Amino acid sequence: MKNFFQYKTGKICYTDNGNGEVIVLLHGYLESSEIWNGFGEKLESRFRVIAVDLPGHGSSDVYGETHSMEFMATAVRELLSAKGINKACLVGHSLGGYVTLAFLDLFPQNLTGFSLFHSQPFPDPPAALEKRRREINVVKGGKKDLMYTDNVINMFASSNLKKFHEALQKSKDIASRTPGEGIIAVLNGMMTRPSRQSIMEEGRVPCLWILGAMDNYIPCESIQTKVKLPPNASVAILKNSGHLGFVEEEDLSVNIVSDFVKNL
Repeated sequence: MKNFFQYKTGKICYTDNGNGEVIVLLHGYLESSEIWNGFGEKLESRFRVIAVDLPGHGSSDVYGETHSMEFMATAVRELLSAKGINKACLVGHSLGGYVTLAFLDLFPQNLTGFSLFHSQPFPDPPAALEKRRREINVVKGGKKDLMYTDNVINMFASSNLKKFHEALQKSKDIASRTPGEGIIAVLNGMMTRPSRQSIMEEGRVPCLWILGAMDNYIPCESIQTKVKLPPNASVAILKNSGHLGFVEEEDLSVNIVSDFVKNL
């Protein structure tokens, strides 16, 4: 069931199910909390799982022209505070990972641990910045449908497209419902995010970094050499996944995250 939290001038949509240690699921760009449905339901048998629609996505409101990672992280913290939750483990997919790192930077005392799920701590390189600018122009031109299809297709490993055709269509449907203003706000926010490599390397709280061996967006092999992980961090490689391992290898992903949270 959807719940709504009044935050500043708008509302944040979220679900809250299960009991036990708290896991907060933060979705990626052009997604919503719906993307976690199967994965989240399996976690709910073991934990309390809160899945959030980030501002401008799903049923959450748009707050302005730019949704910075810090703004979205603060919204998540205020939601947890309103529910009386002092500590949680954040699991962030892609964009959600950027928000998770901002949360780590700002509110480490409120984390038991965190997981970057197909995400990384670096700012956009020039090619990515240019791509985001093009996407903004497409959305402003009223043609967002021309933009999101390729983005969604590339989230899956090419070898998995046929097997997960229903999940692919679901992802397209979620992306199609994302309002243009929300897309632009989060693109502006991602373009201005700083590097949080040093924050990730400090080891303030335990970290689980999940990567897909066939990810079209994050080069699995080379990205690992760029970050010097602290002793309380671990890496899990999903060999048969692209950018959506919690869909492409759902059961394995559930077990990896469960084991991490249980050992915090």
